[in-house]
Amino acid sequence: MKTAAGTDLLEAFQTGIGYRFNAVRLLREALTHSSATTSGSRGSRRSNERLEFLGDRVLGLLVAEMLIAAYPDDPEGALSRRQDRLVRKETLADIALALDLGGALTLARGERQSGGRDKAGILADAMEAIIGAIYIDGGLEAVRPLVERHWRKRAEALKVPPSDPKTALQEWAQARALGLPVYESLNTSGPSHAPVFTVAVTVSGHERIVAEGGSKRDAEKAAARLFLKGLENE
Repeated sequence: MKTAAGTDLLEAFQTGIGYRFNAVRLLREALTHSSATTSGSRGSRRSNERLEFLGDRVLGLLVAEMLIAAYPDDPEGALSRRQDRLVRKETLADIALALDLGGALTLARGERQSGGRDKAGILADAMEAIIGAIYIDGGLEAVRPLVERHWRKRAEALKVPPSDPKTALQEWAQARALGLPVYESLNTSGPSHAPVFTVAVTVSGHERIVAEGGSKRDAEKAAARLFLKGLENE
């Protein structure tokens, strides 16, 4: 297999996603992880972070539209919980794996050697970047078939709205007289257009759990989700 910049690989990837780019430079950008860029170099390759920012919004719009049509009687809260499940990192990474997106990524050698092509965070971000690139290249209707093909069945499978992880953790803790979970903001990093929030959650008598997210709310949800997942192994 050629490198991520190879013509054959790009052709195969476009066939896999069902979309052919008019401006292939957008596809190359969407597939370029920040580790493969050199800050401040003239003519240096741009990373996919800007396209990720856009793709997140485009995907959110199309999934929201899909859910409104699929669940016409749902209140806002139920729709929001379904959407959170459909656009979270794990779902995006699963779809990226199905499309063999990792094999098409341009990564620095160190990132490749550390398993970057299989990291959920990198795959999820690149999936959003692909969506953003298609949107710029062909508009909203060009993105719709990809989202329909890979998100429709997942949306229809959510017959019962998923429980919000923060609510589920609170109910678990209160049922055991452990008090309310305590969330603590630890750090904010990353560029201004794509910040990363680090949050910890603590429940009396249990180890503190730390997680990250693109917003404080998402980081808190991720921490609660990890806490609940850890209970499954106890």
